[in-house]
Formats: sequence, C-alpha cells, structure tokens
Amino acid sequence: MKRTGIIGLGDMGSGLAKNLIENGFEVTGLDLSEDRMNAFLKMGGKQAESIADVGMNADAVFIMVMNGHQAKSIILGEAGLVSHMPKGGAVILTATIKPSEARDIAEGMLGSGIKLIDSPVSGGFKGAQDGTLTMMAAAAAPVLDEYKSVMEAVSKTIHRVGERSGDGQVMKACLQTLIGSIFGATFEAASLAAKAGVSGQALYDVFSTSGASCGVANGALENIIDRKFEGTGSGIGTMHKDLTISLNMAEELGVPMFMASSAMQIFHQGKAKYPDGDNWICTRVMEEVVGAELHR
Repeated sequence: MKRTGIIGLGDMGSGLAKNLIENGFEVTGLDLSEDRMNAFLKMGGKQAESIADVGMNADAVFIMVMNGHQAKSIILGEAGLVSHMPKGGAVILTATIKPSEARDIAEGMLGSGIKLIDSPVSGGFKGAQDGTLTMMAAAAAPVLDEYKSVMEAVSKTIHRVGERSGDGQVMKACLQTLIGSIFGATFEAASLAAKAGVSGQALYDVFSTSGASCGVANGALENIIDRKFEGTGSGIGTMHKDLTISLNMAEELGVPMFMASSAMQIFHQGKAKYPDGDNWICTRVMEEVVGAELHR
C-alpha cells in the first residue's frame, strides 16, 4: 500500500487525511497551524517537520492549499517535493488554482521523475469529511490507474477529464461559474422572501421540491434560514477566489460571463463587509439593505 502525504490540513485537507487513515494508508502531514497539526495527530497521522520531510515519506502527496503561488512553492521550491520525493511518486494537486499555474507546475516538474495529477475537487467541507468528493482528474491513463486506490479513499466519483495538466483546473473553473451563479440567485431569492414576509421554512419546502431543487441551492438556503453564517466550512474567501479564476480564464478566452460576473459582485460585497464569514453571509448584506431577515 502506498505511503501518502498531505500539505494543507484545513477544512478540506483534514477530511482527506481522515479518510486516507480510515482506509489504512500511512499519512504524513504538514500545516502551519498548530491546532490543525494536533487534530491530525489525534486521528493517527504522522507529523512532518518540513515539506521535504513529507516528500521523503510519501509516494503520493495531496496538495490542498489556497492558491497557485503556494502550490508552486511547495512542489518546485528549493526545499520542495520534487527534490525529495522518491522517483516514480506522484503529486496530487487537489487545490483549486489557475489552469495556467497548473501547466507551469507541470512544466517545472519535467525530468524530475515525479508525476503530476491535476485533480481539483468538489463537495465542500462535508464531502471532504465524508470521503464523498468529486474529483476532476487530469493525467495520463496509466498514472490515474496507478493511483486509483489512493484517490478512491477520499472520493465517491473520479472523472477523468483529460490528460494534460490544467484540464482539471479548467473543469473546476467551469463548475464554479455554475455554483457561484446558483449561490447568487439563492441569496437574492432569500432576500426577496425576507422583505415580503415569507416563512423561511415554507420557502425551503417549495424550493427543495421544485424543479429548481439542487444540493447547492438547498444547502445554502438551509444555512440562511438557520442563520448559520460562520463556521460551516465554506469560507467566502474560497468561492471569491474560485470565481476570480473563472472570470480570469473567461477574459483570456474572450468568453462573456454575465451570470458569473453578477455573482462575483455579490461575493465582493459579502467579503468586503464580512471577510471571515461563509458564503451565505452575502445574504446578510442584502438583508441589511432591505431591512428584513429570513428565519426558519
């Protein structure tokens, strides 16, 4: 059984670690937060002292950090994974970054003997913790076959979306344009209902049994009517960053993005007013404008 590593043990990375350990994999982890490291050790993980330490003790390393600069430094830096992992090992890039950044990392890894699996994920905090993530994996078929058991330990569905590094990130950017737009529409509908004096429970009952029902909208509305605007594992900074990636890619390709652009403005205002809130905090800003709140 392959030895695994994880760099980044936050809401998502801690879920990866939990499920790898439960599936019998040895897991070496690293995070800048002492609290996160302590939680990781309690679940049975092995502490690393450095990125190099993770690399030397793993055949496959998951990267679950916030941005492409961090991922590039971890993988290609002077003390990075490429210089310390055993030849034939693989870096599994589960972080969401720009497609161009994933391609740059792949180019920097050429000749290293280390493989790159570009595989951002979807499913959020719950999916990570439950081991039910959807993975958008891009790598050569033999590489994906070799690391299938490692990836299956943390996911329910693995889509092979291409063989080129960056293909996984392109798919995630497309997905986030849709999810962000659904969020934005849900926040607006909730604010309209609040101003009109509609019951939050009644609104949820109708939405969740209609043609508009979906996990994204239903989950958002539940958090809104229960007034859960922080601590749900869906920090607004992540979606704000993901939509920025989607819109940047659209600009590069010359693709108009009306819905995602509007959603971006909604997330701009939410993040500006409540930078530490979760995605649903955008509704609170709208409620403050209209002078009404939606409760269950």
